[in-house]
Amino acid sequence: MKTVRHAARQSGRWYRLVWGAVVAVAVVGGLSYPVMAAFSDGADDSTRTAAAPATTPQVSTPTPTPTGTPTPTATPTPTDTPTPTASVSAPSARPSPTPPRESSTTAASAGRIRPGTTYEGDATHYEAADGNGACLFGPSDDMMIAAMNETDYEISKACGAHVLVQAANGASVTVRITNVCPLPCAPGQLDLSKQAFAELADPMLGRIPITWSLLSPGTTDTISIRYKDGSSQYWCAIQVIDHRNPVAKLEVETGGGWRPLTRTEYNYFRSEDGSGCGGPIRITDIYGERLTVSGLAVRADVVQPTKVQFAQR
Repeated sequence: MKTVRHAARQSGRWYRLVWGAVVAVAVVGGLSYPVMAAFSDGADDSTRTAAAPATTPQVSTPTPTPTGTPTPTATPTPTDTPTPTASVSAPSARPSPTPPRESSTTAASAGRIRPGTTYEGDATHYEAADGNGACLFGPSDDMMIAAMNETDYEISKACGAHVLVQAANGASVTVRITNVCPLPCAPGQLDLSKQAFAELADPMLGRIPITWSLLSPGTTDTISIRYKDGSSQYWCAIQVIDHRNPVAKLEVETGGGWRPLTRTEYNYFRSEDGSGCGGPIRITDIYGERLTVSGLAVRADVVQPTKVQFAQR
């Protein structure tokens, strides 16, 4: 029994020792885990810090460009882009660099040929026969006439204009526009009657450089009106003859006031429905001066004089 009790005591002591060791190991393990976790977290943070760059580069994926289409380059700033300026495709008709001061009415009515402006071009010559031409003024004893190039003729706006023509040798001549010179006559070109060309140079030269400008000449003539053949109260076309300054507009009086008529390339103003035919006529020159003519009947192809004329400018 003593042996048994001794053995039992030894066994109990051994059991306590073993249990205590187990508890101690558990305690030590529990304490060591946070420490290891702390070391582990520190290592991970260190690893992440080393792996992450200071800044993340922006990577752009280029958009595929269709074959044959150039890739657009950087857009220039506004100062890099020249401002396009409008230009007139009339290299031979270059107006003087300092245009005259004109009223707004003149600027709006003058068309391509403006008062006080000098134009450059070439002079050629043609056989003017009896002096008649596209302006349909009729035969003329005065052969100081010219045909205006088609561009500056501008649907007969140049008809009746008086032009001072000057050559490089100093010679000059004043002509009246009675005709049109079709292409290849260039802008700025004047096709003079052979007689007018001879005032500038030997006609054998054929072509010479010139400058020219619009005139408002002195004259004792008054304006005349002519109704075109075929005109009646149902249709008419009206022409102005012997005007000092180019005509910008022609109007007829109707029940509703003044009505502007359409200008034709053959230098008549046409009323398709007969409105105003035989009634008062109002004529405006490129300077804005208006003249009113009344009391003229519709007399086809008859020149009817008036008592009015535009002022000299």
